[in-house]
Amino acid sequence: MTELHESAGTGPGDAHFAVFTDHADAAAVARSLARPGTRTLTHASGRPWMVGHWHDDEVVTANVGGAAVAVVGCCPIDTDALRRRAARLRDLAELDALARSLPGSFHLVGALDGRIRVQGTASGLRLVFHAEIDGVRVAATRADTLAAVLGLDPDVERLAVRLMWPAPYPLSETSLWPAVTAVPPQDAVVVTADGRTARHTRWWTPPEPVRPLAAAAPLIRTALQEAVGARTRQGGVVSCDLSGGLDSTSVCFLADRSPAHVVASTWPGRDPADTDLHWAEQAMSHLPDVKHVVWDADASPLVYEDLLGIDDLLDEPTIGVMDRARVLHHLPGLSARGSRLHLTGIGGDHVAWCSEAYYHRLARTRPLFALRQLRGFRALWQWPFAGTARALADSRPYGKWLADAADDLRGPLPHSVATGLGWGMAPRLFDWVTPDAGRMARRALLAAAATASPLHPDRGLHSDLEQIRSSTRVIRQWDRMAARVGLPMASPFLDDRVIEAFLAVRPSERVTPWAYKPVLSAAMRGIVPDPCLRRATKATASMDASNGLREHRADLLALWEGSRLEALGLVDGAELRRLAQRPASPGLSDAILYSTIAAEVWLRGLTRGTRVPHP
Repeated sequence: MTELHESAGTGPGDAHFAVFTDHADAAAVARSLARPGTRTLTHASGRPWMVGHWHDDEVVTANVGGAAVAVVGCCPIDTDALRRRAARLRDLAELDALARSLPGSFHLVGALDGRIRVQGTASGLRLVFHAEIDGVRVAATRADTLAAVLGLDPDVERLAVRLMWPAPYPLSETSLWPAVTAVPPQDAVVVTADGRTARHTRWWTPPEPVRPLAAAAPLIRTALQEAVGARTRQGGVVSCDLSGGLDSTSVCFLADRSPAHVVASTWPGRDPADTDLHWAEQAMSHLPDVKHVVWDADASPLVYEDLLGIDDLLDEPTIGVMDRARVLHHLPGLSARGSRLHLTGIGGDHVAWCSEAYYHRLARTRPLFALRQLRGFRALWQWPFAGTARALADSRPYGKWLADAADDLRGPLPHSVATGLGWGMAPRLFDWVTPDAGRMARRALLAAAATASPLHPDRGLHSDLEQIRSSTRVIRQWDRMAARVGLPMASPFLDDRVIEAFLAVRPSERVTPWAYKPVLSAAMRGIVPDPCLRRATKATASMDASNGLREHRADLLALWEGSRLEALGLVDGAELRRLAQRPASPGLSDAILYSTIAAEVWLRGLTRGTRVPHP
């Protein structure tokens, strides 16, 4: 296994492991992976099945005859119930139904007659990778675990792809090492008993968005109750974000109905126009048993803070490093107040709202309704009439859209209407990315375009799924960082059952210019008081971002001194250093530096056992 950072610990919230078939060759590889502090679960034969790091509270296992099942993460299933499922297991494909029935967020691992099956979550919050080691196929929850054992360098071309803003699906989901295969979130990997052959098998399909809001609301309420309940049923003290927004407020009220004692955490923005504290206090007036902690807005870290000090073990670059200090800052204080777990409202923006791209189809199937709604969206987002018409007329299939993007990587940023009604935001490369890196990115885009299919034929559902999966790749790394700090985080909105409940709602009722998150409001009515459901705004923290860019320009300048990306020939370091000295440069406030900073920070923090690639 990858060596743990000396302060990483093995507490709850950071389970990671490798999985092996019941075969002598696989056992030899497993033994070579064992390190001091690693834990092992065995097959009935006594050979290693799972080797890694986890906390007792995160794992439920059952072994019956030649079958074994493990649930690793957050799930309310108990050992007896899992043993009954294992006893009935005749085919590993039967685990599909189990995975689709359980609340929470977890890896599901099965073994039957020597074969293994490993899956993560449909959300992408828990991923699976596999690689061949000494002739044996090994699955793992982290790509760098496998790369470290193989002694691999990250691939320079795949790094160039990650410099695009944004890297589009499917390029955003590949590992940084070609020998390490990423399993798509909707798939499980099944490895034959001899460990020589692996195949992917689909276990999850998104629901068709056809359910009326009135029928969907109670199902969404139940899914959210179960998601929060899976974290709070053991009691104790849990903390919750309480920004006053619909997402965090819903989680806080649900937690308050649980056996746990709740500490609500509000972090006001520095912008005088920020109304988070007002709405949080409105919620607190209905939560007499909840303790409220309000942090000092001026003491909160800014975006870009402490980029030079990041040494977390990450298996891919993540734009989450920009907000790392902000995300983690209050966790020690909440832990000191007794919290064992911190609940967030992250993910609500991705599931309680949805892409306007559904109206590309609705304009064809329900034209009069769609045109009325689109007039509202044009006013809401300042979409020009001509741009809206062009976006609606654009019927390029996904592969053609990707190929066209490859020929426009240096063009201006696309207008928001093209992104909103299209397949997503077309990727761009910026002036500091070298011509060599641009050629690599273009080549990869064209190769992907030749075979890529969208996540769903409806560009609205494709966009929803891509946004969920791109956000969970950030949250996945934040969760690891939080566990290292000592207070695990959880985001109930990103549980698969919750995502399914929201995705099933008819898009005409889920996204509308006339109401803010109508589905969540309907689902929470009767749990969240009506005054708290009336908020129709969201704080943006734009001042924190612009101030961070200005106040941390010295750190940004230092980041580009001795740049690893520059040494690889992927960026023009001189141009980046000039930009760091001019933080007010046009475009920087639009996050266009994020992907480049993410790649640079990742290269600086590569774990022991992996190496910085050669140019």
